Amino acid sequence: MDIDTFHIALPHGVQLSCRASGAPDAAQRVVLLHGFPEAAFVWDPLLRTLGGLARCVAPNLRGYEHSSAPPELQAYRAKHLVQDIDALIESLGGRIDVLVAHDWGGGVAWNLAALRPERLGALVIVNSPHPGALLRELRDSPAQRAASAYMDQLVEPDAAARLVANDFAPLWASLQRGGPAAWLNDALRARYRAVWSRGLEGALNYYRASPLRPGAPDLQRLELPDSVVRVRVPTTVLWGMNDHALLPGLLDGLEQWVSSLRVQRVPDASHWIVHEQPEVVHDAIVAALRGVG
Repeated sequence: MDIDTFHIALPHGVQLSCRASGAPDAAQRVVLLHGFPEAAFVWDPLLRTLGGLARCVAPNLRGYEHSSAPPELQAYRAKHLVQDIDALIESLGGRIDVLVAHDWGGGVAWNLAALRPERLGALVIVNSPHPGALLRELRDSPAQRAASAYMDQLVEPDAAARLVANDFAPLWASLQRGGPAAWLNDALRARYRAVWSRGLEGALNYYRASPLRPGAPDLQRLELPDSVVRVRVPTTVLWGMNDHALLPGLLDGLEQWVSSLRVQRVPDASHWIVHEQPEVVHDAIVAALRGVG
């Protein structure tokens, strides 16, 4: 299955570079959101296998690859990130069948599903914590606070300079933290390097703008209204249990915020399950498509 690339200009002035597969007039539609320090290309294997079933679009989030990268920190607050994907879905007909999201893409997807449930038929989350669970664990779990300490390092003014040092050595280390990363071949390294070489400030601004990190000054006073955290669309959560940054405690009590929930724990996968076991992610997406078909 061929992969198309295109740019879309959203009504509020942001441009997203996208990768896509499947017929534009396909009966079903899927949007896939990447995380940090990735880009839309990480979905390519799934775009190829899913393109025969649906129109699949994987945007580069703002701040990544050739998408708009506003310099202002406030441009990376949740409401603006959600606005981007809401407008993208509007351009695809106003509603999609499945929204798939990993890591920071999941941070956007959880919010979109809560605020605009009419936009999607189902949600598939891959190793991305629900904001309510993340807030709870950052407050109550010393282990999760320690695992999330890297977030406070990423908001420092010299973070980008440190990450690019020695041919992006810290970023390669993060991708290999869950194991030997046999999937990280030379071709994939080249694709990561090409994205990182365009700059990292936009991607790091996601952390700088977020109130959900251990050292955030307002963490203990933060309140998340039910209207922005309760998800009423059918949701599948895939979780690589060897994730060193996002611990399994983040799965506890998800039913409090998600009314229709299926959790699939994958014991032999890490945070990078999209690379490690794309077939598991593929099967979850296909099941979600069938559920809304």
